[in-house]
Amino acid sequence: MAVADPIARLVRELARLPGIGEKTAQRLAFHVLAAGPAYAESLAAAVTGVVRDVRCCTSCQTLTDKDPCAICSDGRRDPRLLCVVEGVPDLVAVERTHEYRGRYHVLHGALSPLDGVGPSDLKIRELLVRLETNPPDEIIIATNPDVEGEATALYLARLLKPMGMKVSRIAQGVPMGGDLEYADQVTLARAMSGRREL
Repeated sequence: MAVADPIARLVRELARLPGIGEKTAQRLAFHVLAAGPAYAESLAAAVTGVVRDVRCCTSCQTLTDKDPCAICSDGRRDPRLLCVVEGVPDLVAVERTHEYRGRYHVLHGALSPLDGVGPSDLKIRELLVRLETNPPDEIIIATNPDVEGEATALYLARLLKPMGMKVSRIAQGVPMGGDLEYADQVTLARAMSGRREL
Protein backbone atom coordinates (compact mmCIF):
# COMPACT_ATOMS: atom_id res chain seq x y z
CA MET A 1 0.00 0.00 0.00
CA ALA A 2 1.43 3.35 -1.02
CA VAL A 3 1.27 5.97 1.71
CA ALA A 4 2.53 9.53 2.00
CA ASP A 5 6.16 9.92 3.03
CA PRO A 6 5.37 11.36 6.51
CA ILE A 7 3.15 8.35 7.25
CA ALA A 8 5.79 5.91 5.98
CA ARG A 9 8.40 7.64 8.15
CA LEU A 10 6.16 7.38 11.23
CA VAL A 11 5.51 3.69 10.49
CA ARG A 12 9.28 3.06 10.17
CA GLU A 13 10.01 4.80 13.48
CA LEU A 14 7.19 3.03 15.34
CA ALA A 15 8.31 -0.34 13.95
CA ARG A 16 11.71 0.20 15.61
CA LEU A 17 10.03 -0.06 19.02
CA PRO A 18 10.43 -3.48 20.70
CA GLY A 19 7.48 -5.79 20.11
CA ILE A 20 6.04 -3.61 17.35
CA GLY A 21 5.93 -5.13 13.88
CA GLU A 22 5.20 -3.29 10.66
CA LYS A 23 1.46 -4.00 10.73
CA THR A 24 1.09 -2.81 14.32
CA ALA A 25 3.20 0.25 13.50
CA GLN A 26 0.95 1.01 10.56
CA ARG A 27 -2.17 0.64 12.74
CA LEU A 28 -0.65 2.98 15.35
CA ALA A 29 0.30 5.55 12.72
CA PHE A 30 -3.23 5.64 11.34
CA HIS A 31 -4.60 5.90 14.88
CA VAL A 32 -2.41 8.97 15.51
CA LEU A 33 -3.69 10.51 12.27
CA ALA A 34 -7.33 9.75 13.09
CA ALA A 35 -7.00 11.09 16.65
CA GLY A 36 -6.13 14.52 15.34
CA PRO A 37 -3.44 17.16 15.83
CA ALA A 38 -4.04 17.69 19.57
CA TYR A 39 -3.38 14.02 20.33
CA ALA A 40 -0.31 13.95 18.07
CA GLU A 41 1.12 17.02 19.80
CA SER A 42 0.40 15.56 23.24
CA LEU A 43 2.07 12.28 22.26
CA ALA A 44 5.10 14.09 20.83
CA ALA A 45 5.38 16.23 23.98
CA ALA A 46 5.21 13.10 26.19
CA VAL A 47 7.99 11.41 24.20
CA THR A 48 10.14 14.55 24.26
CA GLY A 49 9.45 15.05 27.98
CA VAL A 50 10.45 11.53 28.95
CA VAL A 51 13.75 11.84 27.06
CA ARG A 52 14.42 15.29 28.54
CA ASP A 53 13.29 14.79 32.14
CA VAL A 54 13.93 11.14 33.07
CA ARG A 55 17.33 10.11 34.42
CA CYS A 56 18.80 7.52 36.79
CA CYS A 57 18.39 7.99 40.52
CA THR A 58 21.88 8.54 41.91
CA SER A 59 21.16 6.07 44.71
CA CYS A 60 19.22 3.09 43.30
CA GLN A 61 19.67 3.73 39.54
CA THR A 62 15.95 3.49 38.76
CA LEU A 63 14.50 5.84 36.16
CA THR A 64 13.04 8.96 37.73
CA ASP A 65 12.30 12.62 37.16
CA LYS A 66 13.32 13.50 40.74
CA ASP A 67 16.63 12.70 42.42
CA PRO A 68 16.52 10.86 44.72
CA CYS A 69 13.54 8.87 43.45
CA ALA A 70 10.29 8.43 45.39
CA ILE A 71 11.34 5.04 46.80
CA CYS A 72 14.78 6.21 47.98
CA SER A 73 13.30 9.32 49.61
CA ASP A 74 10.50 7.37 51.35
CA GLY A 75 11.45 7.21 55.05
CA ARG A 76 9.02 4.33 55.60
CA ARG A 77 11.12 1.96 53.44
CA ASP A 78 13.31 -0.53 55.33
CA PRO A 79 16.98 0.42 54.71
CA ARG A 80 18.09 -2.99 56.04
CA LEU A 81 16.78 -4.73 52.89
CA LEU A 82 18.12 -4.16 49.38
CA CYS A 83 16.55 -5.91 46.40
CA VAL A 84 18.74 -6.05 43.27
CA VAL A 85 16.79 -6.28 39.99
CA GLU A 86 17.80 -6.34 36.34
CA GLY A 87 15.55 -3.53 35.14
CA VAL A 88 12.90 -1.00 36.07
CA PRO A 89 10.04 -3.28 34.88
CA ASP A 90 11.27 -5.85 37.42
CA LEU A 91 11.17 -3.23 40.18
CA VAL A 92 7.61 -2.35 39.16
CA ALA A 93 6.65 -6.06 39.24
CA VAL A 94 8.02 -6.49 42.79
CA GLU A 95 6.27 -3.29 43.93
CA ARG A 96 2.94 -4.56 42.55
CA THR A 97 3.04 -7.46 45.04
CA HIS A 98 2.91 -5.03 48.00
CA GLU A 99 5.00 -7.62 49.89
CA TYR A 100 8.38 -5.90 49.82
CA ARG A 101 9.06 -2.69 51.76
CA GLY A 102 12.82 -2.37 51.40
CA ARG A 103 14.92 -0.46 48.91
CA TYR A 104 16.16 -1.39 45.43
CA HIS A 105 19.14 -1.31 43.13
CA VAL A 106 18.60 -1.54 39.36
CA LEU A 107 21.41 -3.10 37.32
CA HIS A 108 20.03 -2.08 33.89
CA GLY A 109 20.67 -5.50 32.40
CA ALA A 110 22.22 -8.89 33.09
CA LEU A 111 25.58 -10.45 32.35
CA SER A 112 25.65 -11.91 28.86
CA PRO A 113 29.15 -12.62 27.52
CA LEU A 114 27.74 -13.84 24.19
CA ASP A 115 26.14 -10.41 23.69
CA GLY A 116 29.22 -8.59 24.97
CA VAL A 117 27.59 -7.50 28.24
CA GLY A 118 30.07 -7.68 31.12
CA PRO A 119 30.12 -6.37 34.70
CA SER A 120 31.31 -2.92 33.58
CA ASP A 121 28.19 -2.56 31.40
CA LEU A 122 25.88 -2.90 34.41
CA LYS A 123 25.36 -0.66 37.45
CA ILE A 124 27.49 -2.96 39.65
CA ARG A 125 30.12 -0.32 40.45
CA GLU A 126 27.34 1.98 41.69
CA LEU A 127 26.03 -0.87 43.84
CA LEU A 128 29.43 -1.41 45.46
CA VAL A 129 29.84 2.31 46.19
CA ARG A 130 26.38 2.34 47.73
CA LEU A 131 27.15 -0.68 49.91
CA GLU A 132 30.31 0.97 51.26
CA THR A 133 28.42 3.99 52.54
CA ASN A 134 25.14 2.36 53.54
CA PRO A 135 25.37 -1.45 53.94
CA PRO A 136 22.04 -3.28 54.36
CA ASP A 137 21.51 -6.37 56.52
CA GLU A 138 20.39 -8.44 53.52
CA ILE A 139 20.73 -8.22 49.77
CA ILE A 140 18.01 -10.02 47.84
CA ILE A 141 19.03 -10.89 44.29
CA ALA A 142 15.90 -10.85 42.13
CA THR A 143 17.32 -11.39 38.65
CA ASN A 144 15.38 -13.35 36.05
CA PRO A 145 15.48 -17.17 36.18
CA ASP A 146 17.24 -17.48 32.82
CA VAL A 147 20.88 -18.13 31.90
CA GLU A 148 21.85 -14.44 32.05
CA GLY A 149 19.95 -13.81 35.30
CA GLU A 150 21.50 -16.86 36.96
CA ALA A 151 24.99 -15.83 35.83
CA THR A 152 24.39 -12.33 37.21
CA ALA A 153 23.09 -13.69 40.53
CA LEU A 154 26.09 -16.00 40.89
CA TYR A 155 28.51 -13.19 40.02
CA LEU A 156 26.92 -10.84 42.57
CA ALA A 157 26.87 -13.52 45.28
CA ARG A 158 30.58 -14.23 44.77
CA LEU A 159 31.32 -10.51 44.83
CA LEU A 160 29.22 -9.65 47.90
CA LYS A 161 29.62 -12.61 50.25
CA PRO A 162 33.33 -11.94 50.95
CA MET A 163 32.25 -8.43 52.05
CA GLY A 164 30.30 -10.08 54.88
CA MET A 165 26.91 -9.40 53.28
CA LYS A 166 23.96 -11.75 53.72
CA VAL A 167 22.96 -12.55 50.15
CA SER A 168 19.72 -14.34 49.28
CA ARG A 169 18.02 -15.26 46.01
CA ILE A 170 14.30 -15.04 45.32
CA ALA A 171 12.53 -18.40 45.35
CA GLN A 172 11.74 -20.05 42.07
CA GLY A 173 9.32 -22.78 41.16
CA VAL A 174 5.93 -23.65 39.76
CA PRO A 175 3.72 -20.58 39.21
CA MET A 176 0.26 -20.27 40.77
CA GLY A 177 -2.28 -21.87 38.49
CA GLY A 178 0.41 -23.97 36.79
CA ASP A 179 0.19 -27.73 36.32
CA LEU A 180 3.06 -29.89 37.55
CA GLU A 181 2.86 -32.11 34.48
CA TYR A 182 3.73 -29.14 32.25
CA ALA A 183 6.56 -27.76 34.40
CA ASP A 184 10.06 -28.22 33.01
CA GLN A 185 12.59 -30.28 34.99
CA VAL A 186 14.64 -27.32 36.20
CA THR A 187 11.59 -25.42 37.46
CA LEU A 188 10.21 -28.47 39.23
CA ALA A 189 13.61 -29.29 40.77
CA ARG A 190 13.88 -25.72 42.10
CA ALA A 191 10.37 -25.91 43.48
CA MET A 192 11.28 -29.11 45.33
CA SER A 193 14.57 -27.78 46.72
CA GLY A 194 12.99 -24.46 47.74
CA ARG A 195 10.06 -26.06 49.57
CA ARG A 196 9.05 -24.71 52.99
CA GLU A 197 7.11 -26.07 55.93
CA LEU A 198 3.40 -25.24 56.10
